[in-house]
Amino acid sequence: MTTAFSESVGIALRVNGEPVSARVEARRHLIDFLRLDLGLTGAHAGCEHGVCGACTVQVDGLIVRGCLMLAVQADGCDVWTIEGQSDTGAIRDLQDAFIARNALQCGFCTPGMLAACADLLAHDPAPSRAVIREHISGNYCRCTGYEAIVDAVEQVAARRGASPRAAE
Repeated sequence: MTTAFSESVGIALRVNGEPVSARVEARRHLIDFLRLDLGLTGAHAGCEHGVCGACTVQVDGLIVRGCLMLAVQADGCDVWTIEGQSDTGAIRDLQDAFIARNALQCGFCTPGMLAACADLLAHDPAPSRAVIREHISGNYCRCTGYEAIVDAVEQVAARRGASPRAAE
């Protein structure tokens, strides 16, 4: 290992609205920093290759795979985890819809799914079912299948007052 990757680096960022300063190994992934150093265990480290979406968090308004981003890359950023999104109530209706539609089972994928769905509705308040499917296609669910999740997102869009667009 080169010296550069074994050294710790000072970072300062905001996590769920709170300022955080820490020294992290240069090679530490954001998901490990959030889970192991800050104790924010909502997002999961699943495949660790950016494929399953279980580690999805929001960085500066965009969803990212926490297993593909280094913690040092988040220096100066505004990071939101599922805990912060839940605490603000921003995704309460999505959480309620997931429960009502039975869109979760074991819960491993749910934080990443909720983050992806919240991101979709923030950028497209009236997505078609095809758009919903496309947007969550990077998040794997092995328990429920995707129909219930698509139903939940569609329900939230309708309750927020958006009319779904025709299928594309």
